Amino acid sequence: MSTFFDWLGQLFQYLRTFTTIGLLCLVIAWSLPAQAASPIEPQLEQQVLQIIREHPEAILESVQAYQQKQGQKVNQARQTFLQDLKTNPQAVIGESPTTGSAKSKIVLVEFSDFQCPYCAEAYKTLKQLLAKDPDKVTLIYKNLPISSIHAEALPAATAAWSAYQQGKFWEYSDALFTNQKKLGEALYLDTAKNLNLDLAKFKRDLTLATPAIRKDMQLAEKLAVPGTPFFVINSPAFSGVVQLSDIEKILADAK
Repeated sequence: MSTFFDWLGQLFQYLRTFTTIGLLCLVIAWSLPAQAASPIEPQLEQQVLQIIREHPEAILESVQAYQQKQGQKVNQARQTFLQDLKTNPQAVIGESPTTGSAKSKIVLVEFSDFQCPYCAEAYKTLKQLLAKDPDKVTLIYKNLPISSIHAEALPAATAAWSAYQQGKFWEYSDALFTNQKKLGEALYLDTAKNLNLDLAKFKRDLTLATPAIRKDMQLAEKLAVPGTPFFVINSPAFSGVVQLSDIEKILADAK
């Protein structure tokens, strides 16, 4: 008798993408919870396989419909976010760190990870742009620590949030990105000392950072942010997701 995994392997032959495979696993888990925990009944197994052999397009059509629905949901979330960014930027800012001009007509939201090397390069570029045109843009920092590949991303975000509670987020961020290869508890404490932070408060705030960081991550998930760094901009000339390489041009056009 075929095992459940043999049966599952045959099902996968009808699927062409990893997304489809993932969705099929969910379908099987939802529709056959008892069978998934024990061997499949041979008769049921053969019936299901026969249906799939005769109508493989049904699964693919279901997957495509699901993907389309999810895509629509993401597009709607992004449109709502852009509208808020345009009409009520303070709602987008919330309690996030900002820099630049508070009255600027250009608002740039960045989702970033302190251990991401691309984010470190982006930080250098943004720092130069802000120094060149400090009154032109408002930069909003949102946390998206990708802990699955960056072990220090979340601890670094937590430490930066703690520094933010004492008005030193950007100085602290500069130290983290500049010393990215040294991320760790020693760097976090040394940086806090170098910035003359109240260490007792800094350590206490480390335990309070989770809700704020989680809120940023939930927003990133809602917007289907694919990775870091990720930018969303609202300006008189352009509104939407933007590449770092295009930000300088947008700022130049704003002149």
